[in-house]
Amino acid sequence: MYKNINIFTDGSCIYNPGPGGYAAILQYNKYEKILTQGFFLTTNNRMELMAPIIALESLKENCNVCVSTDSRYLKEGITIWIKNWKKYKWLRRNNKKSVKNIDLWKRLDLALKNHNINWNWVKGHSNEQNNNRCDKLAYNSAKNPTSQDIGYKLTRNY
Repeated sequence: MYKNINIFTDGSCIYNPGPGGYAAILQYNKYEKILTQGFFLTTNNRMELMAPIIALESLKENCNVCVSTDSRYLKEGITIWIKNWKKYKWLRRNNKKSVKNIDLWKRLDLALKNHNINWNWVKGHSNEQNNNRCDKLAYNSAKNPTSQDIGYKLTRNY
């Protein structure tokens, strides 16, 4: 029997590009786990992707997961655009260049494999309590970076 997990995610960037952070709140029954990290140089979109990646990679067994995000880039990318990206070997059809943030899209695609996922878009800075918590956590991590986003440096020449 699969566990039902709720994951709330957000990414933040002080400048874009600039210092950034992500946050994920995982909830299972009455239990809660918070994952957050800051990077010295990255983009907001990369942090929006990192949050669900890290959250999903932290799950130790197959689960039913509802991921809530305020990022249309993340939700539409993973539910709509990724089908064509994979069909065209991770190239954008209009200019034959690699998909932006390809390293993270591939990593997210892999992290989804063992779970039943439902993607939920929520309006940012609204009354969704856990989205607002993630926003604050991600921003605080962006203000206090501790890590290098190696993928940003490797993939920034699109």
